[in-house]
Amino acid sequence: MIRLTNLADYAVVVMAAAAREPGVKLSAARVAELTAIPAPTVAKLMGTLARAGLLTASRGVAGGFALSREPASISVAHIVEAVDGPIALTSCAGNDVTDCAMEGHCAVRGHWGPINQAVRSALAAVTLADLVRPAAAAASVTAPALALVD
Repeated sequence: MIRLTNLADYAVVVMAAAAREPGVKLSAARVAELTAIPAPTVAKLMGTLARAGLLTASRGVAGGFALSREPASISVAHIVEAVDGPIALTSCAGNDVTDCAMEGHCAVRGHWGPINQAVRSALAAVTLADLVRPAAAAASVTAPALALVD
């Protein structure tokens, strides 16, 4: 089974919560209440997402976090990459040297690039605007080459 990390999953939930409150600055504590994700995890994620440019942060009494742009312009791929880095199913997919014992003679290494791009494209095809639509409307949203399942 291929799965997102818990932090990437939580980041999508946190961003969806922010998208449901357009123009409202939310505290990490409020997002934790809305999502049932532990407050320390929410605070860490919101900082990470702000550093990635997906949220804006302001301090002070009227401070908090808000989406940096419209929900339709933020994809699930943007969120996952902000938390986990480049989307890749195998460690040898990039140009970095790995500790794979098969690296020197692997016959499939060169084929992972298109596979990774297909997964990234599927995640890029789903936006925060899609995620905050009612479930019936969201059922019609499908990503290229991959079906999203609950």
